[in-house]
Amino acid sequence: MALIVLASASGSPGVSTTALGLTLNWHRPVLLVDADPTGSSAVFAGYFHGTQEPTGGLINLALAMREGTLAAALPRETLLLDPEAPAERAPWFLPGIRAHEQAPSLLPLWDPLTEQLRALERNGQDVIVDAGRLGLAGWPQPLIAASDLTLLVTRSSLPALAGATSWAKTLRAQFAGVGGLSRLGVLLVDEERRWPAMPAGARVRPYSARHIAKALQIPVVASVEWEPEVAEVYSHGARKPRKFESSGLLRGYRASAAAIQSILGANQAALAPTNGGRA
Repeated sequence: MALIVLASASGSPGVSTTALGLTLNWHRPVLLVDADPTGSSAVFAGYFHGTQEPTGGLINLALAMREGTLAAALPRETLLLDPEAPAERAPWFLPGIRAHEQAPSLLPLWDPLTEQLRALERNGQDVIVDAGRLGLAGWPQPLIAASDLTLLVTRSSLPALAGATSWAKTLRAQFAGVGGLSRLGVLLVDEERRWPAMPAGARVRPYSARHIAKALQIPVVASVEWEPEVAEVYSHGARKPRKFESSGLLRGYRASAAAIQSILGANQAALAPTNGGRA
């Protein structure tokens, strides 16, 4: 089981859409957790197009925690995202809060919920967390600290990088403090396709993955090509455009899922005994 957290430093780089896209293109059973403290309910309003009745989600879990029934309540609060998906990679969803005023009430929940999410290993489930914007009231810092991989999601423009720099420094310090820098990466939402050809030397076009990794001092683990008309299938419940399944964005989600799995595998291998079986 792996716990992967996606978060942003500033702006709206597409964390929720990317987290949902990864979930729906994941290679194993997976649970998407909406831990965004803004209470946007993006999946209900967008992907479900307002047709799915919301559950209490995290608020109900916070109440269950106080009653000592968190483990039993967790499966009751999850919804199947895609009923047509094969069982071997079924995507599930744990709804978040409906208003940002509820976010502080979740602070006591994050640590015990982290333990319950870890326990999903018995079901063979991975967990992808949409943590929203870092540092807001009620943000799920314990989930980030306990993650197998935290990805700072950013677009490739100069304003996006300027906004990400401060939080990149903070995250590097936090993960380095526990010897976990290999559990930190960048997921790049590449805007290159959206920009017209420009004269050489006109430094307003998006920056490359190499430049971004150097600027943030965090490796770029994966990137996706931003295609608004394709992204709106997830973010707004739009009709699928022609060649949806072969679009660059979906190829990016699938390639990102494979890249994330590779990083997780390498990290796990690095922790395995290498002393010939000695304790």
